[in-house]
Amino acid sequence: MRALRGLWRWRSNPLCRTTDLVEAWVALVALLLIAVAAPVAGCLVGAAAQDSLQRSARHQQHARHLVTATVVRDLGGVMPETDPDTSSARETRSRVLASWTGPDGSAQRGPVLVALKSPRRGDRFGLWTDPHGRITTRPLDSATATVHAVLAGLGTALLTAGLVEGGRRLTVWRLVRRRYARWDQAWDRAGPDWGKAGTGS
Repeated sequence: MRALRGLWRWRSNPLCRTTDLVEAWVALVALLLIAVAAPVAGCLVGAAAQDSLQRSARHQQHARHLVTATVVRDLGGVMPETDPDTSSARETRSRVLASWTGPDGSAQRGPVLVALKSPRRGDRFGLWTDPHGRITTRPLDSATATVHAVLAGLGTALLTAGLVEGGRRLTVWRLVRRRYARWDQAWDRAGPDWGKAGTGS
């Protein structure tokens, strides 16, 4: 609104410089881009991310299987959870040797991190595997995919608005420098003895 008022006020003012009008138009265009282009860009990127992430989530839910594994023995050593999708990022996990049967019927055995404080032989726990029984991460769920898509859209909208505002500031900075350069030229034309008695006044 300030840009519109500025344009209206300067439209017939004899003191209006070209740089003033350009600055007002740049502000108006930047305002329109921030108000329209940034949300549109955010919506488009968010929608594209939502489609891609939901497709990926469906694929993972189809390709990953939760099987029941059995503790063979405790391998010792406790480490913090590194999976960002777990409910508690500070959950400690024990390292055990476990055995399980893959979805294809293959017998598997190997070291696994489990959320058991004191694992004992024969303890059972859930384990995500691929179709061949290899350990994998939990599949992406629909809600998490939507959250990631919304964050991608918001980030894109903010980035677009920031780029537009940065472009506006750069343009105004260059206009101000050009204005100062013209003032310097005007002072040079006035001469070093401007304002002295007997210099044409």
